[in-house]
Amino acid sequence: MSGEFDIELPLLLEAIHVKYSYDFRSYAISSLKRRLEQAMEHFGCRSLSALQERVLREPDVMHGLLTHLTVQVSELFRDPSFYRALREKVLPYLRTYPSLKVWIPGCAAGEEVYSLAILLREEGLLDRTLIYATDINPEALRKAEAGIYQLDRLADFSKAYGEAGGRASLSDYYTAGYNAAVFDKSLREGVLFSDHSLATDSVFAEVQLITCRNVLIYFDHILQDRAVALFKDSLCRKGFLGLGAKESLTLSSHGAEFAEFVREERIYQRR
Repeated sequence: MSGEFDIELPLLLEAIHVKYSYDFRSYAISSLKRRLEQAMEHFGCRSLSALQERVLREPDVMHGLLTHLTVQVSELFRDPSFYRALREKVLPYLRTYPSLKVWIPGCAAGEEVYSLAILLREEGLLDRTLIYATDINPEALRKAEAGIYQLDRLADFSKAYGEAGGRASLSDYYTAGYNAAVFDKSLREGVLFSDHSLATDSVFAEVQLITCRNVLIYFDHILQDRAVALFKDSLCRKGFLGLGAKESLTLSSHGAEFAEFVREERIYQRR
């Protein structure tokens, strides 16, 4: 199967790009294989060519496939030390701006959006901040905008919030009921949820902060470089970029455009 899979993979990715304009051709192969194998099982397809036929003929299958191919689940205040560093070391700089623009590419179901909104609220900056939350998956954007999470996840969220230096109780920011927690709509009043692809789209705004955590690890080196170029061109002078714990700018051809600001938390500053 492996030989056929390897032959059919680029054909499927090209078909998706031509038919739906989603470009997964520069995603990391190992991750794609694992996700597509799960999708084949989910859709009852014995081969990638069978999956391709369904994708081309049934748009609903493509919508479902997006869920497999894109990162869907994160955590509120994932890696709390990152948010503590933002609070203690980055926000004092951002406070000097009369207004702020923040970009969260690959926002998935919105956990990072609400984490950052709460952080900005507690530091008195949310009212003058516009947050661009972008993803290629319409269903993920819908979930992010709804701000509803299963109640059994809230214990872990609350623990991370406290470790991130939270100034209150996380329960102050949501209403619980029917096994779900709905986050306060005031947190997203300054959030613009929008479709944007790091693989195909261009710069759309100048921002002071970008947090793109645990997204680049799913790209090959060429697409990683393209994404970093977008970040560079989007950030104002002395703006900040936050990456995931396993990501860095060491091998990027644009790495020289950034200085390490908080090395251990992968926070960089545009030169």
